Amino acid sequence: MKDDKLVIGGKEFNSRFILGSGKYSLDLIKAAVENAGAELITVAVRRANTKDSENILDYIPKNITLLPNTSGARTAEEAVRIARLGRELGCGDFVKVEIMRDSKYLLPDNQATVEATEILAKEGFIVMPYMYPDLNTARDLVNAGAAAVMPLASPIGSNKGLATKEFIQILIDEIELPIIVDAGIGRPSQACEAMEMGAAAIMANTALATAGDVPQMASAFGKAVEAGREAYLAGLGRVLTRGASASDPLTGFLRN
Repeated sequence: MKDDKLVIGGKEFNSRFILGSGKYSLDLIKAAVENAGAELITVAVRRANTKDSENILDYIPKNITLLPNTSGARTAEEAVRIARLGRELGCGDFVKVEIMRDSKYLLPDNQATVEATEILAKEGFIVMPYMYPDLNTARDLVNAGAAAVMPLASPIGSNKGLATKEFIQILIDEIELPIIVDAGIGRPSQACEAMEMGAAAIMANTALATAGDVPQMASAFGKAVEAGREAYLAGLGRVLTRGASASDPLTGFLRN
């Protein structure tokens, strides 16, 4: 497992747990880094571009890779503008493209996401687009220059788990880029299941931020992600469609 690295845009990560820091706090970030092993943490550019309130960058350790997101963008043009601002602020070349016109369900605008991805990739950004799991859109994102694809499991902040499981599996099977399951993962068991499916990584935020014991939950997520990855690499056992199969052979039972 030591040589099993997550590679995004040519950069290697040991951890496959990514922290979404929308509900950020010092305790949450500290727990994710120390207990879950997070090496990649999102940051909303609007929270890094402020003089009148807390700056999230002050809370993130220097050895952590920042993943600025375009939270708040409603069009491709707005997402591109926010991404460029994040780079100017020193957040680096990674960017998570989020474009949501819908304020009720917060579902991503796949078409606008493809447009923004193409523009930013040509400008040298390492683009990780958040999208509704659709194979055709994922293929368009690959052609647009995305470094990874981040399908939602269920609506943001819902903690409902793998509501789009079958569609995510299609992306895992058909897309060569890392598939990072994002949004809606509410339990370590759900993170483990997604990793068993072959997901490259998991992003979680609300599940940790709203837990009774944040450090303990972060630890549970870190272990679940590792267990799911190890199970996937080992190859899951077969599933019978009907009947049963004895664990021990019955032939010769109690015979001399």
